[in-house]
Amino acid sequence: MQIILNGQQKNLDHNITLSTLLDSLNLQPDTMVAEINGRIIKPGSYPQLELKDGDKVELIRFVGGG
Repeated sequence: MQIILNGQQKNLDHNITLSTLLDSLNLQPDTMVAEINGRIIKPGSYPQLELKDGDKVELIRFVGGG
């Protein structure tokens, strides 16, 4: 299965959830905003949301500072 992740093509196993993707990238869900096909996803949905072939995923990380 292929998705577009932050503008780059990425090959994934079938039946992968958004949470599994974040884990594989060593990203903490509580520091991320995820958008799939132009729709912002609520963090509570990450474990149930299965990615589909061709999905366009944007992951944005919160960075603190001043």
